[in-house]
Amino acid sequence: MPAKGKHRRQKSTLITRGLVAAGTGGAVVALPLIGATGAHAAEQAAPAAVSGTVAAAAQVQAQVQAAPAAKAAAPTTYSVVAGDYLSKIAADHDVAGGWKQLYADNRQVVGENPSLILPGMKLTLGAKNPARAAAPKPAAKSAAPKAAAPKAAVKAAPKAKAKAEVKAEATEQTRASRSAERAAAPAAAPAATGWVAPVSGGVSTPYRASGSMWSSGYHTGADFIASSGTTVRAVGAGTVVSAGWSGAYGNEVVIKHADGNYSQYAHLSSLAVSAGQSVSGGQQIGLSGSTGNSTGPHLHFEIRTSPSYGADIDPLAYLRQHGVSI
Repeated sequence: MPAKGKHRRQKSTLITRGLVAAGTGGAVVALPLIGATGAHAAEQAAPAAVSGTVAAAAQVQAQVQAAPAAKAAAPTTYSVVAGDYLSKIAADHDVAGGWKQLYADNRQVVGENPSLILPGMKLTLGAKNPARAAAPKPAAKSAAPKAAAPKAAVKAAPKAKAKAEVKAEATEQTRASRSAERAAAPAAAPAATGWVAPVSGGVSTPYRASGSMWSSGYHTGADFIASSGTTVRAVGAGTVVSAGWSGAYGNEVVIKHADGNYSQYAHLSSLAVSAGQSVSGGQQIGLSGSTGNSTGPHLHFEIRTSPSYGADIDPLAYLRQHGVSI
């Protein structure tokens, strides 16, 4: 029987102490802390891994997109065939800069006359015209997030046109240009002396240029730049001696002038005068072309002391003597 005035204190059992120790000890508390620390570290590492994946994917995509562009820009070699001329080759192969750039890139091969290219010549074709290149195919979608392109760049990028549509547009522009050229040509006023240049284009091959492509060993006239269908004018008043086919010269017109000299216009695509007809300076006598022994549209022009081949004199000096600026 317990003593009076004292209360017995019940002893805590080992199990209870163990639970308290487990409840307040470091082990139970530490476990959540360790878990929290690991989770926090994982959350920090995940964005870094995703960023690295995105950067790597973007780099690979840039390399894939750059590869076709580099391939397209690589120069190629073209072998000239019969009937070719620089403007035709440039148009058929979408050469950036047109026939002028093609001629500049191959001047050592072509020589001084861009109108005379021979079958078998090897021409280097530069990068294709970006305005006429086909639109690139969209890249396949990736699971990795893509960086958004700047809105300004997206708005500024022109939409690529279909090749057929671009060719149709280029053809229409060419027709419009030729129509404007034909309309403007007759309006050219003769010099005070009544003499004019045969066409408005510049000289592509000068008189007396040497070369094996000419039977005489040199150029007997001056070649003027003129696309097919350009208006050809009589340089001065005179009488048409002949108008028709003339072998290597193709369609030609020969005019006798009052001073006893003759002017010759060769490789014409069509004739507008006939033998025995009187013409005035600046009058249309035909249209330029590439008939006869010619590798491309241009006007071959001569001044002769007689109507026959081999009587040539300097045609540009002759025109300048008559007040024509060449």
